Amino acid sequence: MAEYDYSGRVVLVTGGTKGLGAGVAGAFLRAGAEVVVCARKPPDRPIRTPGPAPFREARFLPADVRDPDDVDRLLGRIEGAYGRLDVLVNNAGGSPPAPLAGTSPRLHARIVELNLTAPLLVSQRAHPLLAASGGSVVMIGSVSGDRPSPGTSAYGAAKAGLHHLAACLAAEWAPRVRVNAVVVGLAETENAADHYGGDVERVAATVPAGRMARPDDVAAACLWLASPGYVTGARLHLHGGGEIPAWRQLP
Repeated sequence: MAEYDYSGRVVLVTGGTKGLGAGVAGAFLRAGAEVVVCARKPPDRPIRTPGPAPFREARFLPADVRDPDDVDRLLGRIEGAYGRLDVLVNNAGGSPPAPLAGTSPRLHARIVELNLTAPLLVSQRAHPLLAASGGSVVMIGSVSGDRPSPGTSAYGAAKAGLHHLAACLAAEWAPRVRVNAVVVGLAETENAADHYGGDVERVAATVPAGRMARPDDVAAACLWLASPGYVTGARLHLHGGGEIPAWRQLP
């Protein structure tokens, strides 16, 4: 991973207590940033720099990013503690299996709320702080928003909206705040076996790069996009070359 210096900068990673979010938070922490992670529940173990003490640790603040009052409290605490915000990584998201037929409309509404409305809300509330620092927003998107997402249609539609939201905000908030999206493909996290049906190696073989994306891969993209530069309104595909079409496996 390239070397970056985020000393003196403050980074918020939503959903940063596990999976890809924890990997992103740890990378910014190692780069010298003051890192805040939020989620509804605290992390199972602290996110900190490696090695013996003295170490640096990400600060956990409880928040449901779907709740406007929670988001206001979260940003208020960050402003009160640090006086600034330089990077927002909108990582919170996800979906259970949710076929469109036979499932509750409320479930689909909640999926869209978490994966699209919440990032919009957090970005909106964070904008004054980001504009003051000349900061950056990174949206964690998904290939489900770029190709069919059977069984998780609401999630795929929400991620497609998130990609478009990033492009819109990049144009609306330029030049003070840059906004980009990382479009993540199949990902290797602690829940990969459950998510992909147990046979992780076989699923990984469908990726041309020969493996799934890892948290460090996503973190490297976030570090680059959030660093000062010209790039805004971009959609960076982090999918190892995509997925090999099923028809290629036919005899």
